[in-house]
Amino acid sequence: QVQLVESGGGLVQAGGSLRLSCVASGRSTYSINAMGWYRQAPGKQRELVARVINGGNTNYAATVKGRFSISRDNAKNTVYLQMNSLKPEDTAIYYCNCNTAGFVNYWGQGTQVTVSS
Repeated sequence: QVQLVESGGGLVQAGGSLRLSCVASGRSTYSINAMGWYRQAPGKQRELVARVINGGNTNYAATVKGRFSISRDNAKNTVYLQMNSLKPEDTAIYYCNCNTAGFVNYWGQGTQVTVSS
């Protein structure tokens, strides 16, 4: 089992920055393969924002590439999402995600990010 707890969301003006954090805990953290962030805006499907897999390879959605940066601290079982140059269209609930060697997906409870114009 893995529990994910996000923090760092909030309200920011367009052009501003936020950093999200997600801490993983539980007896299965040793088997985490990848950690990442998804987001879901009202009326839209949940979409991948960024993910980092063991070994450090990263993937980004085209809409955030160059503005967002994902990083992972394995010693702390924590993944971060640094979000710069935020736009109103980045407004969404951001969910932390991880998957394990047993192909099990875990989700955090979500944190709201609101970007005002």
